[in-house]
Amino acid sequence: MPGLTGHVFYLKERIMSLKCGIVGLPNVGKSTLFNCVSSGKAQSANFPFCTIDPNVGSTNVPDKRLEVLTEICQPKRTIPATVEIVDIAGLVKGASKGEGLGNQFLANIRETDAILHVLRCFDDGNIVHVDGSVDPVRDKEVVDTELQIKDLETVENRIKKVEKMATTGGDKEAKKLLNLLLRYREALLQGKSCRTVSLENAEEEQMSHDLFLITNKPVMYVCNVDEASAATGNAYVDAVRAAVASEQAEILVIAAKTEAEIAEIEDYEDRQMFLEEMGLEESGVVRLIQGAYKLLGLRTFFTAGADECRAWTIVAGDKAPRAAGVIHTDFERGFIRAEVIKYEDFVQYKTEAAVRSAGKMGIEGKDYVVQDGDIMHFLFNV
Repeated sequence: MPGLTGHVFYLKERIMSLKCGIVGLPNVGKSTLFNCVSSGKAQSANFPFCTIDPNVGSTNVPDKRLEVLTEICQPKRTIPATVEIVDIAGLVKGASKGEGLGNQFLANIRETDAILHVLRCFDDGNIVHVDGSVDPVRDKEVVDTELQIKDLETVENRIKKVEKMATTGGDKEAKKLLNLLLRYREALLQGKSCRTVSLENAEEEQMSHDLFLITNKPVMYVCNVDEASAATGNAYVDAVRAAVASEQAEILVIAAKTEAEIAEIEDYEDRQMFLEEMGLEESGVVRLIQGAYKLLGLRTFFTAGADECRAWTIVAGDKAPRAAGVIHTDFERGFIRAEVIKYEDFVQYKTEAAVRSAGKMGIEGKDYVVQDGDIMHFLFNV
């Protein structure tokens, strides 16, 4: 996805605190969705700006592999990966100029790692629309435009600061930054988000991160539909797909109101029966959280034993020492080697000893790129 690399560079600095911001116009279902996916309980009502202060909640990342490892190891505790979800106040036209709760909205969204952009794709005469009619493509463009205007303001200000240093001062670093800023400005003036600008190297990735541009964040468009459209989508969803085709963005179809009802069902089998009646294999909440991971290019490795089975989050491409550092900085600093078992092999042989006897235990050094699902044990010396 264009622009993703630069954001992943930033994530490596704070991978333990992944935060996704739920954004959109007022009354599109943001707070209902937030209540579904988090342990927090946001206020949800039928009028604009019901959500003023951002609600923050956390939720476990669903992973059937961790469930299987728990069944095999029977540990004292099981710890899944988690993700923070932030429900941000509804944005309106003019937010970039401070309209509505614009300034607060823009400040809150800057602090997130990814954007979950909720679009209303359902008809309901009892729920007012801030613009009087349902049109998710128009709504998307309103939000995009406001964010792009704010980013253009940021870019223009930075250009003014570095242009003289780059052109008359002979500052090589300033020249590189100016080149990137000019490319961002060109994209924004064309009505494109910064994430569509390809970054050429790690140096540009770092410069991009330091600019903190809102439209450089990876985005998933969440089409909030009625229950009848949860499995198949509808004409509104089709319009959104057509509108974002050039963005290579992720799209998720979810019936937030129905998901809220599912979340209240305590019995697992009853929940599954409800989903099957809707024509779904798994809930939209599961797909949303897993989609957010995919959006950010994240991967999971495990530690498994009698004391604990745990899922750990890394960035795709991370090497063994970096993964060790996610557990503890000493592990990375004093890394010697990693013992690696593939998930499928552990499921087949059931114990570490059996895996070792079968010759399926990998001994890997500092250059090993951790694969999604690896079960790892680190040897270190500090």
